[in-house]
Amino acid sequence: MSTSTTSAPPGTEDPPEARAAPRRGKPDPAWTGWRRALRRDWQLYSLAILPLLFFLVFRYLPMIGNVIAFRRFEPGGSIFGEEWVGLRYVQMFLSDPTFWQVFRNTLWIGGLTLLFCFPVPIVLALLLNEVRRRSLKRFVQSVSYLPHFLSIVIVAGITMQMLASDGPVNHMLGWFGHEPIRFIQEPEWFRTIYVGSEIWQTAGWGTILYLAALTTIDEDLYEAARIDGANRWQQIWHVTLPGIRPTMVTLLILNIGAFMAVGFEKVLLLYNPLTYQTADVISTYVYRSGVESNSFSYAAAIGLFEAIIGLILITSANQLSRRTVGTSLW
Repeated sequence: MSTSTTSAPPGTEDPPEARAAPRRGKPDPAWTGWRRALRRDWQLYSLAILPLLFFLVFRYLPMIGNVIAFRRFEPGGSIFGEEWVGLRYVQMFLSDPTFWQVFRNTLWIGGLTLLFCFPVPIVLALLLNEVRRRSLKRFVQSVSYLPHFLSIVIVAGITMQMLASDGPVNHMLGWFGHEPIRFIQEPEWFRTIYVGSEIWQTAGWGTILYLAALTTIDEDLYEAARIDGANRWQQIWHVTLPGIRPTMVTLLILNIGAFMAVGFEKVLLLYNPLTYQTADVISTYVYRSGVESNSFSYAAAIGLFEAIIGLILITSANQLSRRTVGTSLW
């Protein structure tokens, strides 16, 4: 018994391409949803174009210039340097005693700023939250917000005039029989002046986020605490502070990330050669090395080192926060 196979007539077979063509998979739902949202709200998304361009042009593209930290750069030559020198400039600043003095000053000023400037807005926000008279609360908020809108040049000018040898502060000291103090010329006073002026300028503005976070706390929690016999301090400790803890942790991580980037403008305006011993920080040292001394490669190497330290700090703080309190930036 034999079997026969019937072949299809010529020209009726499926082409090889059609038989081998794979089936199309289903489109990604996330991608489809994003495209639909973009098509629906394109006007809102278009508002992000200018901020993105700003960060691209002034934040990301300049990172290419970090290559001159490893190349010898000469003004008028190639923007990427003339000759590859490897870690020469890194070894130079690591073996420079002046750099380590500047590094210690940066740690001191950054640590004092974080220690005093971070908790003050929290305390001020808690105090404002307890004020029941709306007129008084608005007045205190307006007065505390005002320094934030002043230029750093104006803040530095006010600080120097107040602390001058013939300024109001020394006049008040004279009433008590104290000799005038040269606050601006004495190195041991610079850190106190800087941190004090920073608190005055930023404390009020820093309360905005905390006051907004306070409004999200459920009033029923306060009612339950009062029923349990908690006084005002106990309500603040057990209800208010846990309610704003995510905001506190987020801002703390951001402040730790900017730990090394001590305010360049204010330090530059307040310090002088007499106070370099305690006032000179990495940012001002980079400015003098790069702009004034034309050592751009050397300054770029120091700036890159500062950026790496900042990246390590913010990453470590974020990981520690995630493991301890369950709140993180990413």
